Amino acid sequence: MKQTPLRIAGLDDDLYAGFGLRIASLLLDIIFFLPIGILTTWLNGLSKDAFYYTMVPNLLFGLWYYIYLPKKYGGTPGKLLVGIKILKIDGRPIGWDEAVLRHVVLLVLQIFNVVITIMALDLADDDIYLKLSWFEKSAYLTALMPGYFRAYTLVSSVWVWSELIVLLTNPRKRAFHDYMASTVIIKKRYEGAIVREMYPEEENNPGTISE
Repeated sequence: MKQTPLRIAGLDDDLYAGFGLRIASLLLDIIFFLPIGILTTWLNGLSKDAFYYTMVPNLLFGLWYYIYLPKKYGGTPGKLLVGIKILKIDGRPIGWDEAVLRHVVLLVLQIFNVVITIMALDLADDDIYLKLSWFEKSAYLTALMPGYFRAYTLVSSVWVWSELIVLLTNPRKRAFHDYMASTVIIKKRYEGAIVREMYPEEENNPGTISE
């Protein structure tokens, strides 16, 4: 399989999005999520049962944001705003398989978190819950979570650190989920140059990558 080039003659800049650009895109995505997070927090504070009604919409919104948008546009809004784009390792646009594989670990962790939250909610006392502040509600539910909540936090931490270590130790700046999905994240302004380098027969359509 072809792989995107490490360098292109005549270009001194790095083709790939490094740690700084990825962090910037992540922060922008967090900002985009803030209204949803604030609304969810407010609704969940109204009653214990509100959690059950916000979990599925939040899960669906995450699937739309982190799977559909990258498949459709080549990245989340945060990535696109900082000028980076997801491609297959062969330089082609990502499809559903790649979009899902890039997000699958976080999706599994999110679902697991939903399950243990539901278990804690089942044990929570309605009267006690309603009398607590937002911070106290969160601490109360955390205290009621089963013992393997620690395993969840450990796995989450290991995943985050493994992503960072892998990203910083390979020339194409691929994170662990990029290897899982056979993807790279490039600086979008070099997309046309990458296509011409890899597929000179498509030179008549610079900047366009066909499936």
